[in-house]
Amino acid sequence: MKLVLMGTNDFVVPMFDAILNAGHEIMAVFTRAPRPAGRKQILTPSQVNIWADAKNLPVYTNIRDYNFSPDMIVVVSYGVILRDNVLNSAPCVNIHPSCLPKYRGPSPIRTAIFNGDTKSAVCLMQVTPDMDAGDIYIHREFDIGENETNTDIENKVSKIGAEILVEYLSNPSGYVPMPQIGTPTYTRKFTGADEIIDWSRGARAIHNQIRALGAGRTKINGTDVKILETRVENNELKIIRIQPAGKKPMDWKSFLNGLRGAEIKIGE
Repeated sequence: MKLVLMGTNDFVVPMFDAILNAGHEIMAVFTRAPRPAGRKQILTPSQVNIWADAKNLPVYTNIRDYNFSPDMIVVVSYGVILRDNVLNSAPCVNIHPSCLPKYRGPSPIRTAIFNGDTKSAVCLMQVTPDMDAGDIYIHREFDIGENETNTDIENKVSKIGAEILVEYLSNPSGYVPMPQIGTPTYTRKFTGADEIIDWSRGARAIHNQIRALGAGRTKINGTDVKILETRVENNELKIIRIQPAGKKPMDWKSFLNGLRGAEIKIGE
């Protein structure tokens, strides 16, 4: 099958690799343009771009360059709105990591973890002009462990998504699209402000915040810190790893040793 692939985020690569290894012809790979990264703000291509270059596949970073007639378009976490010239050129399918119609939009994995959900799903769906509103071909559920992070769940989605795509692309006509049932909910992009810890929210909510966003920001004894890893034991928040401003990440015990017995004041 002749395919055009569209995606940007790191966890997309294993899915696209599985498609290529299944023997499909990749006509083009579309991904986001290189962006500044690191302290020196060096323009850095996406991991999808790097993967495509390594496989000698043609890469495009501007959707205006689209001028193809594939058998199908596969979209996973691309981050670009598709116009009629793309959607009318071939059937277009998308991997979306949520129990649709719940959590449409840009951050379904982080939102599920942030909200403390214990289950989610990977959906293979039609791409339509309306965001994440298409009919569903395959819906596959998975569990979210109480300590699993956004990276952990992205790895699960990569594996499940790869299996679903290879399965579907081997026989697209064998799957009947089913409409989404229920009232849609929508996610938003998280910002740095969402990392600030409100200590009145309770141990479980703060734990979910940190594992969803990768860090929670607060002050301890007047010093800005990032809390990187936590656990909840007996309804109390246990800090595992922490990063004081300007220093490398360290375990909680090492941080306490640096306080030299001073009284701990969190949030101040």
